[in-house]
Amino acid sequence: MTATGTCGPSSEARNLHWLLSNLVEEVPGVHAVAVVSSDGLLLLSSDPERGAEAAAPPTAPREGPRGSSADLATVVSGIGSLAHGAAKLIDGGEVKQTMVAMDDGSVFVMSISDGSLLGVHATADCDMSVVAYHMALFVGRAGHLLTPELRDELRTSMESAR
Repeated sequence: MTATGTCGPSSEARNLHWLLSNLVEEVPGVHAVAVVSSDGLLLLSSDPERGAEAAAPPTAPREGPRGSSADLATVVSGIGSLAHGAAKLIDGGEVKQTMVAMDDGSVFVMSISDGSLLGVHATADCDMSVVAYHMALFVGRAGHLLTPELRDELRTSMESAR
């Protein structure tokens, strides 16, 4: 794996950015996407202000909750934690996916690996099965890539983007 810095992101990090871009661009109704670590830190985002990871064209801005990927990461982390606690309380096993439907949108949270979460904020009229399908594709492709080394690289790149 290539270290960040003067050499740029590793091939694994570029691959994750590409997968996230595809999720945002190919799924109708998706506003924003965030990948959150098990400790609630934002690792990857579709927020155009966070760098080149899936920035939308200027004519079609994508807005997450309050327009911030950090806000989406907070929501995703909270929903994931609550769902995990509920599953433990009722002996429900591992949480695979959680969805919250609201009047003006939906939030989907899916487990990736070792506590990492994929969160998607979408329109209220999105096709939920299409969103869930593309999230599952992302998780299937990205889960094995999220090694401790890559999570550290992503954290560092998100911190330097601030």
